[in-house]
Amino acid sequence: MTGISRRRFTQGVGAVAGIGVMGGFSRAVHGQGRPKVVVIGGGAGGATAARYLAKDSEGALDVTLIEPSKSYYTCFFSNLYIGGFRTLESIGHTYGKLASDYGVNVVHDWATGIDRDAKQVALAGGGRVPYDRLVVAPGIDLIYDSVPGYSLEASGHMPHAWKAGTQTALLKNKIMAMPEGGTYVMIAPPNPYRCPPGPYERVSMVAHQLKKTNPTAKIVILDPKETFSKQALFTEGWQKHYPGMVEWLPQSILGEIQSVDAASGEIVTDLDSFKADVANVIPAQKAGMIAESAGLTDDSGFCPIVPATLKSTMDEAIHVIGDACIAGDMPKSGFSANSQAKAAAMSIRADLLDARAFPPRFSNTCWSLIDTDDGVKVGARYEATEEKIAKTDGFISQTGEDAELRKATYEESIGWYEGIVADMFG
Repeated sequence: MTGISRRRFTQGVGAVAGIGVMGGFSRAVHGQGRPKVVVIGGGAGGATAARYLAKDSEGALDVTLIEPSKSYYTCFFSNLYIGGFRTLESIGHTYGKLASDYGVNVVHDWATGIDRDAKQVALAGGGRVPYDRLVVAPGIDLIYDSVPGYSLEASGHMPHAWKAGTQTALLKNKIMAMPEGGTYVMIAPPNPYRCPPGPYERVSMVAHQLKKTNPTAKIVILDPKETFSKQALFTEGWQKHYPGMVEWLPQSILGEIQSVDAASGEIVTDLDSFKADVANVIPAQKAGMIAESAGLTDDSGFCPIVPATLKSTMDEAIHVIGDACIAGDMPKSGFSANSQAKAAAMSIRADLLDARAFPPRFSNTCWSLIDTDDGVKVGARYEATEEKIAKTDGFISQTGEDAELRKATYEESIGWYEGIVADMFG
């Protein structure tokens, strides 16, 4: 894959969606009523699954989406809001079309538990929603205490901004209010985590803002890893656009994070103490809490699945997609979740409606913006093996690319964004 536009993206997913539409569906296995499919989580995975289940079953499935928020802010492109390339409103989306155009029952409530024996989802509001098949797409939860001294309360002073929305706005406001010559410190997350290039795109976007408004400010990255995604591309970009502004300290130099103090902004490491005017702490991550409480996770904190169907290895009536699942070689990204959702929807239609199922196709691309019209990308295609979702081929931008190619890569990402949000929400 060398290029993608909104039209091409929609055509591509349409080809997958059309696989299950083979005329009338059998409902014999569930008697007179329509089989009930419940989806927990309305992000890139959950919203896509709900839409494809409803659209491709042509009303033969009773599809319910449980999502507490009435507006969903995409984590992808949230860094561009920090950089001033997008408004917050432009990355916010609602669920109205899923209900009006596709007949999805959208329930704005928290899913608080899954009764796997009774096949019911418990809601914070007191209701219970029965299912024949359940799609669990809760995204990630943050392990706050993986950074000593950090907590949910501390995130009000040291935002993580790893779930887009109010946290993203808080971080941007703090960056814009930094004192002249101040210091922004990011504590990057350990593997595995949502959006591998995301922290480093964020640094690029913070640097882009500070270069305009606070050019003597400094950026320090305290990283528990030794390498990171697209490292050569980001390093090249920082040297080109923001010389002397960004300092990256890997664990071999930094040692361990000893403590953070939200009140003072002090971060203590084995190497030194850092005083942050703005601290952006992104802690370790695990599958969303509902997956853990339902017994769908293993010791890694994420959910093992059957590669071809995304079925939980713990419960064949449940499919786990997106950031919460262990997807082999696929990274945790919005594109990956969207791709996995279609495979899960096809598997569910095959099981409940006798629709034909084909070997799933998986793909992912992650774009990152480094500076104005300077976009880079990495991506791959995948197939399901017995053991995992395995990478079959891939691509990545190269250092030293000319300006026209980098601009084209950024414009490609704009087309992709428009395509994927339409694919998620209709």
